[in-house]
Amino acid sequence: MSDEVHDSSDSGRRIVAAFDLDKTLTTRDCVLPFLWRAGRWGFAGRLVVRLPALVVAGLRRDRDTVKAILTRSALRGRRATDVDELGRRFADHVVATWMRPDTTARLRWHLGSGHDVVIVSASYETYVRHIAERIGARAALATRVGIDSAGLCTGTLEGANCRGSEKVSRIRAWFADEGFAPEIVYAYGDSSGDRHLLEMASHPHLVGKTLLADRPEASS
Repeated sequence: MSDEVHDSSDSGRRIVAAFDLDKTLTTRDCVLPFLWRAGRWGFAGRLVVRLPALVVAGLRRDRDTVKAILTRSALRGRRATDVDELGRRFADHVVATWMRPDTTARLRWHLGSGHDVVIVSASYETYVRHIAERIGARAALATRVGIDSAGLCTGTLEGANCRGSEKVSRIRAWFADEGFAPEIVYAYGDSSGDRHLLEMASHPHLVGKTLLADRPEASS
């Protein structure tokens, strides 16, 4: 973390640290474990019905369609309040057992330095916002699930899946909502879905098995 000494002298400057969640702050993916908890055996049964479409989307590497099929299979018709409670309990589990020590240490350094920490993730906002609250992040920008007028999950996504260029759109919209333009942006991600976020940052970090140096190329 050699850049800590350099940037800790930037007193008075608005600095943002944007972290991906899955396999960046955590040791594993969170999406499928959460969907399994939400849908259980009904989730598996509905996936079997949609298996042909899921296989085609997988072969095409169409992550957005895969996400839409999984979301519909697990969450459609569930009460939004029940899903939120599940997200709260799932967040407790993630924070207690799945957090990476290296990247969470870096997050704590940003917080201790007075930086604005934001999670920007393709995971579901249902639990990402609870994780953000527990670790001290100021905002959770994540994939949202639609809710109908009766308070039931529609099984569709509200807006775009928060990956790729959508991460940049979401964080820039957050800057606008907050009414500031940061002078320095750190970004942390582990995959091609984070490439756009890393490219917009002044201090990008590609996270693998260990925390890597500034300005690497994003992996595929």
